[in-house]
Amino acid sequence: MTVRVERTFELPVEPERVWEFISDPEQRARAISVVSEFELDDEDGRRATWHVELPIPLLNRTAAVRTEDVERRPPEYVKFVGRSKVMRVTGEHDIEPTDGGSRVVNRFVVDGRLPGVEGYFERNLDGELQNLETTLREDLGVEQ
Repeated sequence: MTVRVERTFELPVEPERVWEFISDPEQRARAISVVSEFELDDEDGRRATWHVELPIPLLNRTAAVRTEDVERRPPEYVKFVGRSKVMRVTGEHDIEPTDGGSRVVNRFVVDGRLPGVEGYFERNLDGELQNLETTLREDLGVEQ
């Protein structure tokens, strides 16, 4: 089973300001509640390791998810892929200019490799994207 979620929101700031946040793997990791810690794996910020704690019965330790930005088109698009023994996740962030600022379209796909992973994300992935929006708004100083 594969879990797919898409969430769109608008912000009253220019795309370049949104890009500064969205293109930073550290910022994206901090916004996800199940990421307990992370390391940047290269100087240009394209690779990072997320240590994920999923509350599922068969996983009694953190899972290291190695992420990599596989495509970047500043200031409009970033796509990353994360791989681990537990799951594979793909995230895409499109930033589109609007009359009043920016529209951000987020797409996530999670393929679990352990029972319970997809069920967890089926219940919680939309909330994780809400966390991303909230963290982004806080970083930009923009109210909900």
